[in-house]
Amino acid sequence: MKKYKRIFTIVIDSLGVGEMNDSKEYGDIGVDTLGHISESVESFKIPNLQRVGLANLHPIKHVEAVEKPLAHFMKMKEASVGKDTMTGHWEMMGLKIETPFQTFTETGFPDELLEELKKRTGHGIVGNKSASGTEILDEFGEHQMKTGDMIVYTSADSVLQICGHEETFGLEELYRCCEIARELTFKDEWKVGRVIARPYLGAKKGEFKRTSNRHDYALKPYGQTTLTALKDNGFDVISVGKIRDIYDGEGITESYKSKSSVHGMEQTLEIMDKDFKGLCFVNLVDFDALWGHRRNPIGYAEELEKFDVNLGKVLDKLKEDDLLIITADHGNDPTYTGTDHTREFVPFLAYSPSMTQNGLMETSNCFAAIGATISDNFSIEMPENTIGESVLEKLV
Repeated sequence: MKKYKRIFTIVIDSLGVGEMNDSKEYGDIGVDTLGHISESVESFKIPNLQRVGLANLHPIKHVEAVEKPLAHFMKMKEASVGKDTMTGHWEMMGLKIETPFQTFTETGFPDELLEELKKRTGHGIVGNKSASGTEILDEFGEHQMKTGDMIVYTSADSVLQICGHEETFGLEELYRCCEIARELTFKDEWKVGRVIARPYLGAKKGEFKRTSNRHDYALKPYGQTTLTALKDNGFDVISVGKIRDIYDGEGITESYKSKSSVHGMEQTLEIMDKDFKGLCFVNLVDFDALWGHRRNPIGYAEELEKFDVNLGKVLDKLKEDDLLIITADHGNDPTYTGTDHTREFVPFLAYSPSMTQNGLMETSNCFAAIGATISDNFSIEMPENTIGESVLEKLV
């Protein structure tokens, strides 16, 4: 069985490939992130995703399936309860989430939590509702700059987000307040998956822009994952983008924050020049944050075209003993109602220049096929109570 020295796993955040059998239970009917994006544009040029086999896996308007795709590919079904970032990523590395993370989408956060947060931070609070980042800044950005109040809001995810102006509120002060919020929300009745610092710049409504100094304060995974097993066995685990935050640093040996999804791919290309043994794990968040949640299929398609250009460079730089895995953590159909993630199958495309075969594999019953395959490759045992079946022996 072929083994690889380096594995590059790239998560195109939210690139779902069609509804699952239980999607209706989540309010998601007929959702199809990739398919609906391609139907929303007049042209769609993703030649490198095309040649690895994405159009062979799932129909894409304007993009033909190829006769001899480079990759082995399959769809993966989500076994966990939920459709959020942490659930998807934790499942990839072996953890099945049985109880969904708490959300406050409909009600906002309870008064008791907000009063404690005000007392501990010394700041007033405005917002306290589910909103998009642009909407909340237009509504409260000027007020926040004048008063020093924190903008606290949530979304369809299990998150508590705090906005503060980088210059008038201060980045370090924003981080301090978020650390207090994280401490408070370890309490069971207030427990959210992530507290997110959302710094912004600008002088007035319509000009406010969130900056790249976002910081996520996540819960630690409830158990050992493929990442911790790799690190404990002396392998490198290099994270790009928000991967480190999603796992709260557990199992990470080296991390890089990204300013954008394009920057994340540029960082990945630089890491490919390093001599390491283990995993480079990449999350490209703009697809989800900028285009999926904002229901912009055209922007999403353009972002995929930018990704495709850098994917071509990645394919060119792969060595014979490298393995590339391209996947997603959930769907976020930009043509669907609301602004929530959508419960969908996700793609799994695996390629190495040393492969002699290719084609469609049987649908995986969980995202953890990724973690199991990585563990199998480096001959380490998956931690106890993890899920997932390796497909390494099929990647020939």
